[in-house]
Amino acid sequence: MRLHLLLLLALCGTGTTAAALSYSLRGNWSICNGNGSLELPGAVPGCVHSALFQQGLIQDSYYRFNDLNYRWISLDNWTYSKEFKIPFEISKWQKVNLILEGVDTISKILFNEVTIGETDNMFNRYSFDITNVVRDVNSIELRFQSAVLYAAQQSKAHTRYPVPPDCPPLVQKGECHVNFVRKEQCSFSWDWGPSFPTQGIWKDVRIEAYNICHLTDFTFSPIYDKSAQAWNLEIEATFDVVSSKPVGGQVIVAIPKLQTQQMYNLELQPGKRIVELFLNISKNITVETWWPHGHGNQTGYNMTILFELDGGLNIEKSAKVYFRTVELIEEPIKGSPGLSFYFKINGFPVFLKGSNWIPADSFQDRVTSELLRLLLQSVVDANMNTLRVWGGGIYEQDEFYELCDELGIMVWQDFMFACALYPTDQGFLDSVRAEVAYQIKRLKSHPSIIIWSGNNENEEALMMNWYHISITDRPIYIKDYVTLYVKNIRELVLAGDKSRPFITSSPTNGAETVAEGWVSQNPNSNYFGDVHFYDYISDCWNWKVFPRARFASEYGYQSWPSFSTLEKVSSTEDWSFSSKFSLHRQHHEGGNKQMLYQAGLHFKLPESTDPLRTFKDTIYLTQVMQAQCVKTETEFYRRSRSEIVDQQGHTMGALYWQLNDIWQAPSWASLEYGGKWKMLHYFAQNFFAPLLPVGFENENTFYIYGVSDLHSDYSMTLTVRVHTWSSLEPVCSCVTEHLVMKGGEAVRLYEEPVSELLRRCGNCTRESCVVSFYLSADHELLSPTNYHFLSSLKEALGLCKAQITAIISQQGDIFVFDLETSAVAPFVWLDVGSIPGRFSDNGFLMTEKTRTILFYPWEPTSKSELEQSFHVTSLTDIY
Repeated sequence: MRLHLLLLLALCGTGTTAAALSYSLRGNWSICNGNGSLELPGAVPGCVHSALFQQGLIQDSYYRFNDLNYRWISLDNWTYSKEFKIPFEISKWQKVNLILEGVDTISKILFNEVTIGETDNMFNRYSFDITNVVRDVNSIELRFQSAVLYAAQQSKAHTRYPVPPDCPPLVQKGECHVNFVRKEQCSFSWDWGPSFPTQGIWKDVRIEAYNICHLTDFTFSPIYDKSAQAWNLEIEATFDVVSSKPVGGQVIVAIPKLQTQQMYNLELQPGKRIVELFLNISKNITVETWWPHGHGNQTGYNMTILFELDGGLNIEKSAKVYFRTVELIEEPIKGSPGLSFYFKINGFPVFLKGSNWIPADSFQDRVTSELLRLLLQSVVDANMNTLRVWGGGIYEQDEFYELCDELGIMVWQDFMFACALYPTDQGFLDSVRAEVAYQIKRLKSHPSIIIWSGNNENEEALMMNWYHISITDRPIYIKDYVTLYVKNIRELVLAGDKSRPFITSSPTNGAETVAEGWVSQNPNSNYFGDVHFYDYISDCWNWKVFPRARFASEYGYQSWPSFSTLEKVSSTEDWSFSSKFSLHRQHHEGGNKQMLYQAGLHFKLPESTDPLRTFKDTIYLTQVMQAQCVKTETEFYRRSRSEIVDQQGHTMGALYWQLNDIWQAPSWASLEYGGKWKMLHYFAQNFFAPLLPVGFENENTFYIYGVSDLHSDYSMTLTVRVHTWSSLEPVCSCVTEHLVMKGGEAVRLYEEPVSELLRRCGNCTRESCVVSFYLSADHELLSPTNYHFLSSLKEALGLCKAQITAIISQQGDIFVFDLETSAVAPFVWLDVGSIPGRFSDNGFLMTEKTRTILFYPWEPTSKSELEQSFHVTSLTDIY
């Protein structure tokens, strides 16, 4: 057996004492169900579903209808057990603890058949003193209770008044009363995800033994002193002092690259002790700050902290320190009622552009380091700088935030409450307080996290009366809301983290919500805070339907994932848009009809006599629709950053819903399950470009705005071209005089009546022509080439079937696709099936005869494999 034995702290020379020993209990455990009829080995970290699958006792849980077929797993009460020998002499240690980093969720813990404690919160870390029960050879049991049954019991016991919602909509095929259990809320189902309320030990579990004293927690916050114009570092170290006498010594904190070292004397009294250190960094030292992606470098500094304590005890800790400031600016705006809502990073106003993050899998043991890096690299590759970690999922693992730090991805961090009201009995509040205090300590040192938010949509749910609460009863629920998010969570945030702002909800009116007593009459106001906006009925090509809000933190449209993704979890009888499988996989009421309705506004729907071809074409068209809709909406938000129209505007954030998928199903995601880019993600790469021309019409006049996220002004020209659908040669082209594009602004660059544009370009008509445009300097492209359709494409005249060929060659690890087309082709989609990787561009409008596209594989592949898997589609193939 491999021993997971770790000397936690370095031994520094002779005469020093080992501070602590840690023995991991990761690896094989035994799992059995409630009546003992099923026993199997299972891995820790892991869950019951994964163990059953690994033993061949169930199929892939995502295959076809297995979310329903395997409901029995979540309704049973499972037990995890293990016998082990501790590979060091227990009697030599004063204190021995059992540490559980994550238990999912309701369990009773027995150590050597003695009950040592219980768990009721998936998001908390638990520590149990086992000094008096531990032996050389030990047994441990975690007796789980079904979270579904526990939630039902808790709801039933809450007899004073109901706490809605009881159950999710039937279309979600989920479980009830998830708001009564501190567990991943979407594990009971959501409108994009399945119901898999897992049980298991989902994070590390270990034995820790120590003498004298032990460092149990360590965290820090860089603070910028404006008056002194210098950086400071607030360090907090928590010790468990088991010595009967005070423990003295000194602490040395060093950041070599900042030529900073400071020594402190300390004396620790017996018991739990917190040491607070304040490190001053000389104002004469240049400190490079951490910047979001696209705005600068993500510079960090190595820091070491050495505690030299009595008895030769040395405790050393190292960490990466990043310096950045964040401010949430809520101030009056000239010409508009209400307040602004935007972020300054290191004093610079930053437009937040990105998406919303959900758990990458229902089974967290399947979320590997490789998958996390792939998904987060795809974020920055698409020119995003922000992710909102949504409140219905989980506080992500440490590696997620470390990668965000490294890549420059700002994180809007929700606390894990979503789309529900919650109980406020003392037991529930105690569990939440422990959860929040732990997560603040764990996460506060990450520069990527720029804001805490109390919940997702719960203020709106309460004040817009989603759950049909009578007016006379509403004060009860408002009181509970304030108790949970203000008097508990906000209080803990303000006490534990002064380095970033806190808001109670999303959407919320920010300062206005505070002024109205922590709940606003209209939490989704365009004049304050952030908004969530969804509209599947209005024409998404009409930008006037979108809210000219201060900050759009949720918006989006659904599409289906690619056939190669669906194929892995379905059978041939499932491959139609109206199949039982397609209806089952859609968890949003009316979602499939809404997609076809929205697509039908501007595109002809597939009519092939081949059912499989129709299914594939429909999938393609839903992705075209989604990409074009989100493009139109996002470009509207980006061009609204610098202007007030009808008293509304100054939009400073666009986070579409959603980035990633939890399984293979229709959703709002731009990345499919496993990471494959949908058309939307390729579009995001362009509509989130740091420099972008945006075209739109208003009152029959065509406008182009220039949008810049850059810190400085640029001189450039705008080129506008018009093509007919029937020709690869432009019918007209014009280049503006040199323009100065101001950094951090959106300005009007071009306007022309559509009738004049059409007349000037050889008597074009709206139906026969399309406009494209780009920004350049000295013949070098500075922006993506953008386009504007003058009519719906189902009315386009002159479109003919494009014959597109590709010659594939290899240059190192990259593959080159040299494309050639016989005709103008909208929404050209290059696909290589299940081969992991991404193209440099995709879903594009091809108006030139040739174009070169690169393919970046994520795993080793060959030219022949690509040639066999390659398929190209354009809109002309389904017309």
